Amino acid sequence: MAENIVKERLLTRNYIFVCIAAFMMSFSFFILVPTLPLYLSDTFGIGKAMVGVVLSCYVVAVLSVRPLAGFIADTLPRKSVYIVAYAAFVAAFLGYFFITKTLALFILLRIFHGLCFGMLTTAGNTLVIDVMPSSRRGEGLGYYGVTNNLAMAFGPMVGLFVVASGDYMLLFLTSLVTGIIGLVLGALVRTPHRELAEKVEFRLSADRFFLKEGTRASIAFFMLAMPYGMTTSYMALYAAEVGITHNAGLFFTVMALGLIASRLHSGKQVDKGFVTETIRLGICIAFIGALGEALLSTIAHWNITAGYVTYFVTAFLFGYGYGTMFPAYNTLFINLAPNSRRATANATYLTGWDVGIGGGMLFGGVLAETGYAPCYILGTLLVLVALVFFTRVVTPHFQQHRLR
Repeated sequence: MAENIVKERLLTRNYIFVCIAAFMMSFSFFILVPTLPLYLSDTFGIGKAMVGVVLSCYVVAVLSVRPLAGFIADTLPRKSVYIVAYAAFVAAFLGYFFITKTLALFILLRIFHGLCFGMLTTAGNTLVIDVMPSSRRGEGLGYYGVTNNLAMAFGPMVGLFVVASGDYMLLFLTSLVTGIIGLVLGALVRTPHRELAEKVEFRLSADRFFLKEGTRASIAFFMLAMPYGMTTSYMALYAAEVGITHNAGLFFTVMALGLIASRLHSGKQVDKGFVTETIRLGICIAFIGALGEALLSTIAHWNITAGYVTYFVTAFLFGYGYGTMFPAYNTLFINLAPNSRRATANATYLTGWDVGIGGGMLFGGVLAETGYAPCYILGTLLVLVALVFFTRVVTPHFQQHRLR
């Protein structure tokens, strides 16, 4: 009889619009990732250290708003929060056309943009869950994640191509137009009716802004995010240090391919009930990739051809491992929370990741003073510790406290 059950439709109009809107948002963001340092240096004439300070303001703003964003998206109409945040995110691009002389104002603009991005991604990550069937949540989150991976693969390339023309205003215009298209599509999404709490008590307590049941999972996710932050921040410099100079930038394209390829099966496994099993598999694959990064220096010095092979195989495995665990990890947090606190669960999930990425950038920079290889040795150890912690601590807790 079970074989006669009709599979609920995933690719609905609303789901497709949310995914495209997410791609447009991520694309407008990733266009600026490799190009803003160039813009800051050329426009304001500041050094590398100050560029780092300006860019970090965005990350700090995103982190600071995550818990509040989850609370707001759970308390107020989700679609309204999403559209207001998206509109503010798009409007912030207008500031880049006018703030070209005062660095302090530019920093304030980046902080505002980061706040908008943090609110938007939290609301968007929850909105997509609202418009998909719960029976295909893992698969749906997997495909939704592909939108970010595609933007990560093509956004920086387009941004650098535009900057090559020497026109930064065209760069900002591209981001603005892309964002507007995403906003229009997001506004066309129809969400199911959601009962709001009759009374909202604005008392200050940790459980209003953070899913306490997800604390253990957040610790493991933090440890996994640190190596990811090191890889995205320092891999190009590490490659140059070990003698890999040709097509080194393709590392991130291959990594994005790994992220995308993993989505073809991982979400479906989650929908079959293999949540923790899928995460463990992803961590194991990511560990192999991280180990390849740690050994890259030794292999490249022994044989540069073997170094190139290791470099790109590592990129794919690293991306495949993390891509496998992402939809499963997101589902784990959702399954620990009641439906009324989905956004808080998502905010907790994203906060653990953001803090880990920031920690990876920070500790990676410190360790890099003696060379980049120690960064990736630490990253490999962190993935291994995360695997043990997830297996021994997170999995039993999840099985005991899961709500669905």
